[in-house]
Order: sequence, then C-alpha cells, then structure tokens
Amino acid sequence: MAAKAEILARVVSDKMDKGVVVTVTRQVRHGVYGKGQRKTSRFMAHDEANSAKVGDQVAIVESRPLSRRKRFVVTRVVEKAGEI
Repeated sequence: MAAKAEILARVVSDKMDKGVVVTVTRQVRHGVYGKGQRKTSRFMAHDEANSAKVGDQVAIVESRPLSRRKRFVVTRVVEKAGEI
C-alpha cells in the first residue's frame, strides 16, 4: 500500500478539542478564459496533541473517517504563526 500524500494547509480555527479547521489553497485555470484562479477548500482535521494554533501551517494526510466531518489527521506543524 502506497503512502498517502501530505497536504499543506493553514489553520483557521482551533476551538475544537483535538480538532482544527484548515484551509487548502490551490491554483487552477479557468476553463474558458485561461486565467489563473485561487480555489480554497475547508477541512476538519484531527489534532491529537492540540499543538496547532490559528495561523499555523500544518501538514495533513487523509485517514479513515474519525467523525461525521473529520477525514484528515494533522501529522506535523510546518510553520508557527508569527507573533503580532
């Protein structure tokens, strides 16, 4: 069985216990006009250690369904959010 691909995502909410909401941004071309567009998807991800905070960049991988909407697991925090 092949390893699942890691996806880089940005944490937008950390208000759940052992869970975060992340956004994944990707670039796509418009079908007719060819202009580049930025598309965003929101996913809920399981964070066992509660280590990810809002603004952090994290790596997530797909997993078995953990709840009704959680299908991803946070594997590591890639970059911490800058202090304001």
